[in-house]
Amino acid sequence: MTTYAAGKIRTRWATSSDLPALKNLINRSIDALQVGFLTPEQIISSHAVMGLDTQLVEDGSYLIAEYDGVLAGCGGWSKRATLYGGDHSSDLRDPILLNPERDPARIRAMYTDPAFTRKGIGSLILKQCEQAAADHGFRTAELMATLSGEPLYIASGYYPLERVEATGDGVNVPLIRMQKKLKP
Repeated sequence: MTTYAAGKIRTRWATSSDLPALKNLINRSIDALQVGFLTPEQIISSHAVMGLDTQLVEDGSYLIAEYDGVLAGCGGWSKRATLYGGDHSSDLRDPILLNPERDPARIRAMYTDPAFTRKGIGSLILKQCEQAAADHGFRTAELMATLSGEPLYIASGYYPLERVEATGDGVNVPLIRMQKKLKP
C-alpha cells in the first residue's frame, strides 16, 4: 500500500468479479476526462476504440487502485500484441504472445475515475505495470495514448513514436503511439 497525505492508495490485480465496476469507471473516465481534448462526437466515438480488454484480467495483468477503499483507477500491462482497444473492438485485438527479447510490452487501458484525478493514481498504476513487465523480461513498453493521457506519459519518460487516428463509428479519434525503455 502506498500512503499519501490525503489518503491511502492500495493496488491489487483485478479479478472477474471487478468487471462491472471497472466498466462503469472506464465509461465515466472516457466521458469526463476527454472533454477539452476532443469534440463531443469524438468522445462518443472513443467508446468504440477504447475500453476494457478482459484478456488483461484473465492474464492477471490488470491493476486496480483504490483510494481510501474506493475504486479510483485501473490499468494494465500485456505480453500480447494488442496495443489498445476493448473487448468490443475485435478488429484491434491480436492475442499473439510477444517476445520480451525483441518486442515491447504493452501498457493498456489506463483509466482514472474523474473524482480521483491529480492524486497520483495513474502514475502509481503505470509504475507498477512497468515493473511487472520488466519483471517478465521486457526491456521496453509501448502504449497508445489519448490526448488527455499524453502529459502523464511524457512526464513518466515516454516519447511519441507516431500520431494516428482511430475511427470509431465513422469519427476519427486522435491517438499517440508512445514508447519507453524499462529499467530491469
